[in-house]
Amino acid sequence: MRIRTMPAVAAGCALLLLTGCGAADMTKQASPFANARGARTVTLSVQSWVGAQANVAVAQYLLEHELGYRVDTVQVDEVPAWDALSQGRVDAILEDWGHPDQEQRYVEDKKTIVNGGDLGVTGHIGWFVPTYFAERHPDVTDWKNLNKYADQFRTAESGGKGQLLDGSPSYVTNDKALVKNLKLDYRVVFAGSEAAQITQIQQFAKEKKPFLTYWYTPQWLSEQVPMTEVKLPPYEEGCDADPEKVACAYPHTPLQKYLNADFARGGGKAAELLRNFEWTTEDQNEVSLMIAEQKLSPREAAKKWVDSHRSVWEKWLP
Repeated sequence: MRIRTMPAVAAGCALLLLTGCGAADMTKQASPFANARGARTVTLSVQSWVGAQANVAVAQYLLEHELGYRVDTVQVDEVPAWDALSQGRVDAILEDWGHPDQEQRYVEDKKTIVNGGDLGVTGHIGWFVPTYFAERHPDVTDWKNLNKYADQFRTAESGGKGQLLDGSPSYVTNDKALVKNLKLDYRVVFAGSEAAQITQIQQFAKEKKPFLTYWYTPQWLSEQVPMTEVKLPPYEEGCDADPEKVACAYPHTPLQKYLNADFARGGGKAAELLRNFEWTTEDQNEVSLMIAEQKLSPREAAKKWVDSHRSVWEKWLP
C-alpha cells in the first residue's frame, strides 16, 4: 500500500486498467466534458485502493463542475506513476505513501515533479488481528507472542505455518523479511488484491475466526471489522533502508500529493485546486465507504459528499 507502507512496485511503465471489484474502475468514468471541443484537460493518476479513488473522485467532480475542466483518469501502479508524472502523461498523483528514490530522482535531481502538499491524511501499515480475538488473547498484540498462536492462524494456503494475509503481490511490503528476520513461524499469503483481501477478512469475521493480516489505515473496512494492531519492534529512521534486513514496524506517513512541474507552473486554476485539496481521514472514509460498500459509482459518491460538505471544499477553490 514506500508504501512499504502500502502498494505497489511494478515492472515497466505501462498504464494499467484497474481490475477487480471493491474498487470501481475509474478509467471508465466518462467525463461530461469528454466531447467538448477546446475543453481544458487534466489527467489524474488513480491508485488501486479505494481511499485513493475517493480522492480522485472528489477532485474530478470539482474540477469538472466548479471549474469547467475535462478530467481524464488512468490507473497506474505506484512506481510507474512517478515515471508517467515526470513525463507529463499524468498531471497529478493525489495520494503517495512515500517513495524516497523517486523523490530524489524526479523532485530533487530532475525537477520534473513538485510536491503538491499534504493530503491531510496520515497513513500507516501494520499487522492486525480482529479485536474479538485480541480481547480473548491480549498477549497476541506483542509480536514476541505470535509463534504461540501460529497454529490458530494456520490455513490450507499457509501449510503447516501460521498465515499472514497480504493483499496484492504488487504492493511493496516488508512482510516476508519481517517473518524471516523476526524468526516467526508464519507464511505470507497474498489474497491477490485489496478487494480479495477484504472479502477474506469479512468471511473470517463473519465466522469469528482468528486471522493475522497486513492492513493499513485509513481504510473504511476498519469501521466494519474492528481490528487491533500487533506491536512490532519500534520504527526508527532508516530501520527499513535495506529491504532484506527489515526487522521493525512500518512508519506513520503523512500522505502527499505530487504534480508534474510544468502542470504546477502552467496548470492554472486546476493546479491551484489540487494544491489546496486537503481533507480528513473521516472525509476520505466517508467517500470510500460509499464506493466500496454502498456500491455508488465514484461520481455519485463524490457528488453526495460535495453536496453535504460545501464548507470544506469551498476553501480549495482558486
